[in-house]
Amino acid sequence: MVVSAIALHLDPGQKITLQPVSWQRFEEILGQLDNKRSSRIAYAKGILEIMSPLPEHERTKVILADMVKILLRVQKRAWEPLGSTTFKRESMVAGIEPDDCFYIQNYKAVIGKTRLDLSQDPPPDLALETDLTSETETDAYEALGVPELWIYSRGKLIINVLQEGKYIESLTSPIFPNIALTEIIPRYMDRAKIVGASQALQEFELFINNQY
Repeated sequence: MVVSAIALHLDPGQKITLQPVSWQRFEEILGQLDNKRSSRIAYAKGILEIMSPLPEHERTKVILADMVKILLRVQKRAWEPLGSTTFKRESMVAGIEPDDCFYIQNYKAVIGKTRLDLSQDPPPDLALETDLTSETETDAYEALGVPELWIYSRGKLIINVLQEGKYIESLTSPIFPNIALTEIIPRYMDRAKIVGASQALQEFELFINNQY
């Protein structure tokens, strides 16, 4: 089986699932996949998923990531963005490629690094996903110990906070505890559909600035 051919022939919105997949086979598949691919992977509990996002998925994830950057900038906090970096850890038998992710509390630990080893480096402090529907993806984030996972889907923001190795849905974000993000972010996501992304982000930044 030519794994790279599978990835290349995935239409937007399609997903394939392979199981059981050993850690060694997972590493082999990653090595065969084209680095320029648009597909994403999730691996946990012996299940490997390869997904090709829809165009609207890409637009939403960019806007959501820009909102996080605005929040951090307004609060004058340092961060390191790692985008859709492949995070994996053999001891946890898990791997994931987020839509986007940020090192905030631990940003100093990854400055200048081009490769991360989660057996030594911390996981990202915040991961972002849009339209996440797979238990495998959530299992991978839990196994890798990502403290906070945001899922934006169907006009709703869900904030998941890791507690004792499992995600608990929270109304507030520990990273941004004083802002009602589950209300505000969907509002400006809807606004982007009316006035466009750039205008909606400007309005979002003005709103956030007025909170401080």
